[in-house]
Amino acid sequence: MAGADPATVKEAIRAKALELGFDAVGFAPANGEWSAGLEAFVADGRHGTMAWMEERREQRAAPKGLWPDVRSVVVLGTSYAPAGDPLATLSHPTRGHVSVYARNKDYHDLMKRRLKALGRWMVESFGGALKVFVDTAPVMEKPLAAQSGIGWQGRHSNVVSRRFGSWLFLSEIYTTLEIEADPPEPDHCGKCTRCRDACPTGAIVADGQVDARRCVSYLTIEHKGAIPEDLRPLMGNRVYGCDDCMAACPWNKFAPPTREADFLPRMELVAPRLSDLAELDDSSFREVFSGSAIKRVGRDRWLRNVLVAIGNSDDIRLIDSARAHVDDPNETVRETARWAVNRLAPHNGR
Repeated sequence: MAGADPATVKEAIRAKALELGFDAVGFAPANGEWSAGLEAFVADGRHGTMAWMEERREQRAAPKGLWPDVRSVVVLGTSYAPAGDPLATLSHPTRGHVSVYARNKDYHDLMKRRLKALGRWMVESFGGALKVFVDTAPVMEKPLAAQSGIGWQGRHSNVVSRRFGSWLFLSEIYTTLEIEADPPEPDHCGKCTRCRDACPTGAIVADGQVDARRCVSYLTIEHKGAIPEDLRPLMGNRVYGCDDCMAACPWNKFAPPTREADFLPRMELVAPRLSDLAELDDSSFREVFSGSAIKRVGRDRWLRNVLVAIGNSDDIRLIDSARAHVDDPNETVRETARWAVNRLAPHNGR
């Protein structure tokens, strides 16, 4: 199909992507540039301890900064929309709340397989060179998705789709093929501020701007040290990630539940007992979360998060689960365990 009409190439790629299981397909120009916003974000320190955002910001600021040969970007979305209330666990303080995206298999694996399959087909069919990305390279995924017409960036900064709501995993193919970009999707947030109002820690500091240092997802996943004490009581029982701002979006009422078996929740991660989670040592942690996105945080960060949730549970029956870790080898775990004990029984801490 070398030399095919560009419009034919574009629609063939779209059709193949949908055939492979992607739910949304858009095409963005490769000349986007977001250095000003990124520089301001880093200069204000809103990236927290995510040093990689600062170290590779020149590559992240524009597609051509990462790969000068790129001419077009294929942006792909895969729905992981839940079937029920994603925040139901928050009303059960002795259970751990796990973000919807992490309740089953690691999405990177499935999406990378599909991306590679689509990429091979593109090269075989139309030639050119390409690179594929799934959330592990300096790529400004959300602005690219907005440029491609898949959705728009809401006030919470995440991409919102009229069809799939807030629940889209994003991935990209950078290609040397010249493909006409799709028109960007207009902003449909209007005057709605539900996402900003829903954030438990006030991390959405302005429209489309999040301060990672206050974001529960950052604190429970990316942040490696002790969680600031003033933020701990606001985290409730969120032990991995946070869905509050996305779940609040009214566009989610149009999102059908995901059809992807890999994204259906494992029952043991829908509402796990905090007492059970606190018993995991390094070996059992690796076994339980094998093939899960949760595995990347490691036992110490995971236990830190669980202990914060235990401290917020207001259930004295969990005090022994916290006490069991007051002499843990890890300093952050020790400190968080003592904090939890004092929260549950202020006069019985060590």
